[in-house]
Amino acid sequence: MVETETFVETDRSRLAVRTLGSGRPIVVLHGGPDFDYEYLLPEVDQLADLGRLVLYAQRGRGRSFAGEGPDDVSIESDVADLDAIRTWTGSDDVALLGHSWGGVLAMEYAIRHPGRVSHLVLLSSAPASHADAIVLRSHLRTLRTPDELDRMAELRTDAAYLAGDDSAEAERYRIHFAKALADPDDVDRVVRRLRRAFTPEAIVAARAIEDHLYEQTWDVASYDLLPKLASVRAPTLVLRGDHDFIPMSVSEHIADAIPGSRLVVLPYCGHFALMEQPEAVHLRIAELLAR
Repeated sequence: MVETETFVETDRSRLAVRTLGSGRPIVVLHGGPDFDYEYLLPEVDQLADLGRLVLYAQRGRGRSFAGEGPDDVSIESDVADLDAIRTWTGSDDVALLGHSWGGVLAMEYAIRHPGRVSHLVLLSSAPASHADAIVLRSHLRTLRTPDELDRMAELRTDAAYLAGDDSAEAERYRIHFAKALADPDDVDRVVRRLRRAFTPEAIVAARAIEDHLYEQTWDVASYDLLPKLASVRAPTLVLRGDHDFIPMSVSEHIADAIPGSRLVVLPYCGHFALMEQPEAVHLRIAELLAR
């Protein structure tokens, strides 16, 4: 298979895009929302036998960073960029695979453009509502020791961290993801990938973009996609691991809200199922796309 890398111009952004395979487009939405698609590589490439994989770095993040700040990015612009990617594929509809925060973007898009989504895969999706975001944040605090919580607080005011220093950034994410995977030895594998395409300036900008996106979604008391998900008609798979640090109730609420969706829990698997259980993920997604 031939891998291609290019840029797609939108109204106010230049998105780095990576494709592999052929056939129906499968657009992959990375999480964070301050990361880019690098952390999904190389395992996501195993899905290229199911269609044409299309990965892109969301506006202002990773290889798509061109000086954007938080005022240049919104949930509306992210949805518009995703639609620009769909148009670029030449397809009237695409399959969406959203991981973590990418699941939120996928749901936002499917609600606004239901006819443009052929299939929907929500992989370890982040919460779809303000209420469930509170549950997640509370749960994450219980997973950390007092010393870890203190260190994370210290890092938020550390000069090196604030300047986008990669080692300080890595220290924070080792704590953040310590209980996110079934095998603790996999944590460093994830952390090493998170900022491969980021400069210190891009790291600082991505954090500000992340905060801005939260201000428009999870931090708004009325934010709730769950009732709106009743309009989604695409065959949907809600896929997660039994060791994920996303509470099970978050996944259940999403699956219950989407008509005909299926919730599948993979054993001995955490938040990064493509890395931890690639064959099982491939099988479940292949089953969905056959519908």
